[in-house]
Amino acid sequence: RDLFAQIARNTLLTWSLVVLAGVLLWVLLFMIFLRAYRRQQRTNNELVETQDVTIFALAYQAELRDRQTGKHLERTAAYARLLGEEVSRLPSFRSYVGRDYLLDLVKSAPLHDIGKVGISDSILLKPGKLTAEEWKEMERHCELGARVLRIAEAKLKFRSFLDIATQLTLYHHEKWDGTGYPHGLAGDAIPISGRIMALADNYDALRTARPYKGAFCHEECRGIITGLRGTHFDPALVDAFVRREQDFRRISEELTD
Repeated sequence: RDLFAQIARNTLLTWSLVVLAGVLLWVLLFMIFLRAYRRQQRTNNELVETQDVTIFALAYQAELRDRQTGKHLERTAAYARLLGEEVSRLPSFRSYVGRDYLLDLVKSAPLHDIGKVGISDSILLKPGKLTAEEWKEMERHCELGARVLRIAEAKLKFRSFLDIATQLTLYHHEKWDGTGYPHGLAGDAIPISGRIMALADNYDALRTARPYKGAFCHEECRGIITGLRGTHFDPALVDAFVRREQDFRRISEELTD
């Protein structure tokens, strides 16, 4: 009875102690959950980095057979990011090319030529011009790569970046006017990822020396690409390239082989 009487006389103190205990408990729980969240974030980041490195290693395997370097993969991914960022501001692209799409696009870009692992060295490493029959065999690398990625995607129970990876792998040699391969798609029928990868890959091919040709300077590449606006390349992407051409030049110089 005396205890309850004291509590009744010190109502303010009693409630202050209750509130203080509640605050301390809340802070304790918050710190516990914050530590768990940070630990989970660190684990997630490590998984993403591991995934990215694995993708790069798989893609680099194909590039090694073609006597390319890892810098080609880095450059083309960077070019794809520039083009994707630029067209994401356009009304005709905005609803499709969002933040998640750009992340998947950049992650997928290194895989665009993974199908070359299925092409024989006699064709892949031939220093001279390919015959018509050899070109037909070379063109299979798009479908071979897409087949590998589809098999991988089928193992998953959720949508992943492999959807975009399959698109750009299969369609990055299609042309805006329908004269490309493997399916001769034209215009908007070509997935955006394939159109973006086509320009990114061609710019890098022009800027890079090969056994059968020298490297073109940026101005020459600009002239070739703008000259193919509306035939090889999506006009909107060529315009985006022109707007970001200095960034293209910078990347090609910073990530040189």
